Amino acid sequence: MSFFFSFWKFSRPHTIIGTSLSVFAIYFLALATTNSSITWLNLEQLLAAWIACLCGNIYIVGLNQLSDVAIDRINKPSLPLAAGEFSLQKGKLIVAITGILALVIAACSGIWLLATVGISLIIGTAYSLPPIRLKQFPFLAAFCIFTVRGIVVNLGLFLHYSQKLTGQELLNSYVWVLTLFVLFFTIAIAIFKDVPDLEGDKQYNITTFTLILGKPAVLNLSLGVITFCYLGMILARIFWLTDFSCSFFIGYHLILLGLLWWRSQKVDLEEKTAIAQFYQFIWKLFFLEYILFPISYFV
Repeated sequence: MSFFFSFWKFSRPHTIIGTSLSVFAIYFLALATTNSSITWLNLEQLLAAWIACLCGNIYIVGLNQLSDVAIDRINKPSLPLAAGEFSLQKGKLIVAITGILALVIAACSGIWLLATVGISLIIGTAYSLPPIRLKQFPFLAAFCIFTVRGIVVNLGLFLHYSQKLTGQELLNSYVWVLTLFVLFFTIAIAIFKDVPDLEGDKQYNITTFTLILGKPAVLNLSLGVITFCYLGMILARIFWLTDFSCSFFIGYHLILLGLLWWRSQKVDLEEKTAIAQFYQFIWKLFFLEYILFPISYFV
């Protein structure tokens, strides 16, 4: 049980949840907008996509931990490698196995899933490993994060599902709107993610937006970006997403926007735990969009 608990921490649960929700949300969105029905065959495709993306997720976050053991002993001492629960050899083995599994499963499932997983792994590798190690540069680090979660995953999975469901690679206004939302929302996540890690990043010369701008400016910038996302979704419903329930779609975005600003007033930027909790709250808002967006089509 201790191994599985450590493995769960190693996989970075909030990223696992985000990846899982994106895989399932895009599947149901593709079903609805292509007028397709659930069959055993496309459920098998869903399962394959989910496992491949989960393996790819573990590869990326695991590789990041392997390259940041010393920094994580300061910033995230509870992670398995930093805490000594996993050896470097065990961490490397997990990363190697999950990376290979992700590519093999994707290759057996289709060209679009392979492209989605392959591009994600390439960017994730460049993000963490020297000599490239793009995470050293704040703009490039943010670019890696929002490119994978905002563009590659959403569009790649939708093309994969539409090809399996209809025999054609189709993109429609619904997936474009969701992709743009996730793209900008992920920018906010990428900007805010290093606020709790100021001490370790500073000691190991990892340049972040927090070190450049300061905590208050980063918080306000993240709040501004997410506010832009929610207001943009409301406008998208008015002008484009006419098949979505107007009251439900606009209502939940206004509620989530209100919760965001209410919760932000309670953040103590001098308290690392409070900052980390607000960061996890932002991830929960991210999760909710993947849940509520496809539901809006059926309400």
